[in-house]
Amino acid sequence: MNRHIIGYLFSLLIFSFSVFVPLCAQNAVEDYLIITGVVKNKETKKRLENVNVSLVGTNIGTVTNADGVFSLKIRTDESADCLEASHMGFLSTRIPLNKKSNMGDQTIWLSSAPNMLNEVVVFGNNARVLVEEAIKKIPVNYASDEKMLTGFYRETIQKGRRYIAISEAIVDVYKTSYATQKVENDKVRISKGRRLLSQKASDTLAVKVLGGPNLSLYLDVVKHKDILLGDKNMEYYEYVMDTPVSLDERLQYVVNFYPVLNLPYALFHGKLYIDYETLAFTRAEFSLDMTDRLKAIEAILHRKPLGLRFRPQEVSYLVTYKEHEGKTYLNYVRNTIRFKCDWKKKLFSSSYTAFSEMVVTDHVQK
Repeated sequence: MNRHIIGYLFSLLIFSFSVFVPLCAQNAVEDYLIITGVVKNKETKKRLENVNVSLVGTNIGTVTNADGVFSLKIRTDESADCLEASHMGFLSTRIPLNKKSNMGDQTIWLSSAPNMLNEVVVFGNNARVLVEEAIKKIPVNYASDEKMLTGFYRETIQKGRRYIAISEAIVDVYKTSYATQKVENDKVRISKGRRLLSQKASDTLAVKVLGGPNLSLYLDVVKHKDILLGDKNMEYYEYVMDTPVSLDERLQYVVNFYPVLNLPYALFHGKLYIDYETLAFTRAEFSLDMTDRLKAIEAILHRKPLGLRFRPQEVSYLVTYKEHEGKTYLNYVRNTIRFKCDWKKKLFSSSYTAFSEMVVTDHVQK
């Protein structure tokens, strides 16, 4: 990946949180059921982060946040009647759905699952070879035809602990074949949307940063090879095998990666999860390397007022995939940016968190 490609990626992802305009004045979720709740460890009573919560038999799902909380919107005409919560190292748990009304304040308990892992043969402990083999199998494991995904998109901005902006939308995502690993012809369309903004003048945030519904295109690391899985990228990173885990009761290789070259732009570090049987990429957790703050700022900041100091603290991503009828599909995308802003002549800075996520609720063949 060269500097031109990095710039192309992030410039297309730029989305102004301050100019999100609803395309429909009606409630964006009128044809959906809303399920909210929290997932906890049954033994320790602690809340669990990054738990997969999905509709059984479909690719519809979401992931719990740092507080173990989840929110899922499903169509009222969905045939599935159970919700399943699954997490690495825990037994999956199912709860029945009540399709007549919204289900709020659900608590799902997960129990530890000892001795879940069988013996694993690890490609001579060569993590890079494993990743390369998984890349070769992308045309087999993922959709080879065009798909139209329906998704629920949400973005929020917090100032400290207080929400100052919330936007939600139903989006249609057109995806071409995964065989090419190109996104140039993929598209996103907002079909319905709504926005809530703080009325306090001091809450106005006049910066533009990485985000927006296009994340469902450009953070699809399997489809968009120039992010992590392109040929040139393999030279930029070191790959190290981690302890295998069970995810959705399927054994997963885990590969840690981190940058080994100093390039003119920021790279990433994180984890790749690869299905033991199919070698399909099932999950990617990665963050922007913050070693050089100037490079990190260049990667995510599009515009700011003169005199405002922008200091990124964290830029992280989560992308998950789910198997359905023999093929693996994009399931969930999440982006979190934590940063501080202050003016040169002021003593104190303000902390902000820009959060966006897209969960796939349906997919059909074009």
